[in-house]
Amino acid sequence: MEIKNKKALVLGGAGLVGRAICRHLIMEDIDSIIICSLFKHEAEEFKEQLGKEYPQINFQIEWGDVFLRWEHKDVSRADILGKQEYRDVFLHDVLNPLNRKILTESAFYNLLNKYKPDIVIDAMNTASILAYQNIFGSSKETYAAIHNIDDKTHEVVEKLLCTQYIPQLIRHVQIFQQAMLENETRVYLKIGTCGTGGMGLNIPYTHSEDRPSQMLLAKSAVAGAHSLLLFLMARTPGGPIIKELKPAAAIAWKKVGYGPVKKKGKPILMEDVQLNDALSLEGNLSKEIPRNISYLTQNDQPRNLEAPYIDTGENGLFSLGEFETLTDEGQMEFITPEEIAQNAIWEIKGGNTGTDIVAALDNSVLGPTYRAGYMRHGAIKSLRELVEKTGTESVAFELLGPPRLSKLLYEAFLLKRVFKTFNGVLETSPENMTQNVESLVKKDEELRSSIVSIGIPILLSSNQLLRGQRMAIPADVPGDPKVKFEITSENINNWATDGWVDLRIENMKAWQQRFVKIQDMINSIPEDDSSSGFAKGVHYWNVENGDIPISISKLASWIFIHEDQGKRMK
Repeated sequence: MEIKNKKALVLGGAGLVGRAICRHLIMEDIDSIIICSLFKHEAEEFKEQLGKEYPQINFQIEWGDVFLRWEHKDVSRADILGKQEYRDVFLHDVLNPLNRKILTESAFYNLLNKYKPDIVIDAMNTASILAYQNIFGSSKETYAAIHNIDDKTHEVVEKLLCTQYIPQLIRHVQIFQQAMLENETRVYLKIGTCGTGGMGLNIPYTHSEDRPSQMLLAKSAVAGAHSLLLFLMARTPGGPIIKELKPAAAIAWKKVGYGPVKKKGKPILMEDVQLNDALSLEGNLSKEIPRNISYLTQNDQPRNLEAPYIDTGENGLFSLGEFETLTDEGQMEFITPEEIAQNAIWEIKGGNTGTDIVAALDNSVLGPTYRAGYMRHGAIKSLRELVEKTGTESVAFELLGPPRLSKLLYEAFLLKRVFKTFNGVLETSPENMTQNVESLVKKDEELRSSIVSIGIPILLSSNQLLRGQRMAIPADVPGDPKVKFEITSENINNWATDGWVDLRIENMKAWQQRFVKIQDMINSIPEDDSSSGFAKGVHYWNVENGDIPISISKLASWIFIHEDQGKRMK
């Protein structure tokens, strides 16, 4: 797409890659850029710098954690984990099914709703944000707590739940997708990571004695999961163009300088260790911090460790020795942020860089085949012969899911049993349809049992419910098998839509409307058109003498495609 005069939101915009991307967007005559950073001061500092260099561009800033609610975006992860009120909200938003409230209260949704950008470039290190919460440490803490139950056990377990990667990643992707759909974002480009700078499991740069560490591998696992979710997002009709670039080398650099060396934002202090402080290596070695720590001083203040360094942005400060080792041939080597930014711009504009991970996945996955399509007919023929031979119908088992599929198949099956064809349905009033179908359900005990036994209740026209031991809808609440759901008209309608065989008159009207739409679609195909342009016309629906025999699977597929927007793109 053309970048000129467009609006872009750059997540992680004040970071090393984000800064380079912003500058490349400016060179493409972007109209405005929203720079979003985790910290306000970083966004302000970069905006001020860009404002002086490019006064003609409209720069705006936002800050905070886009994984959280808008109202909590400035709350630190430590506080999220440390305070009950925040943990409750966080777990609610991550573990419950996505609903309108969760979506509209999220920080990312509010960002898109506020600015409505044409382009979203995500330069956040999502894998690090999630993986470095250290689920392994939380798991060990939980393991210890359940063997030593005390007042803190509840808090420890909640912290473990809060650090699970996959639920957070899934919710993150769901919110991004829906927010971009509603705000008509045209392009989403992710700057991802492979976690190891392009090296393999033999990577020597790691976080602990493990090689590689569990946390580093968790980062790579999350990064891979994220890429596949983006692949699925790219196959969702109606959404933005989805792309991902994955640098497979160290990214450097921001500046070369001299000064205090900082770790987690704080200067490293020069500790004063004398020879007489040496420990005798016998017995046990403790990692507890010694009580009396002294520092080298200057003007009566602890001295900072100062040295020449190279600033690599999010990865921190490296010494000359570290940088030379890291970037040596055969080690991690490196790529500049400007090269990443240039590829990002080319991809946004429609260029073929060959570096888009989503396109690579799209080109390398195994899709549907001619052979499978050819053999499908034989499998279906064999199943139909077994149905005929055994006299046992094969409608739905509620093992594939969702419950809505089983509900639709059984409703269509009931219509097929009673009315046979489309015209049989359309020539009957909705009231008589309900009466006839309900009569079949009441008389045929085998049929009735087959439906309720798989977890699909039957809603009678009297608003009474026939159910078995299990109900797929409403969905189970994990950890609370005895939860009670409020019975309201709205809930009944939602449950009936999602997974109840609905024998009420309004649902019969809905089926008639579907049949009319299908007939209209078939009739809209010119009779003399024998081209390959229409896959589902007269032959697909087996139209004979102006009537259509009811096919339960074709009806369910049609509903998923046209009503539920569940069509495969490619």
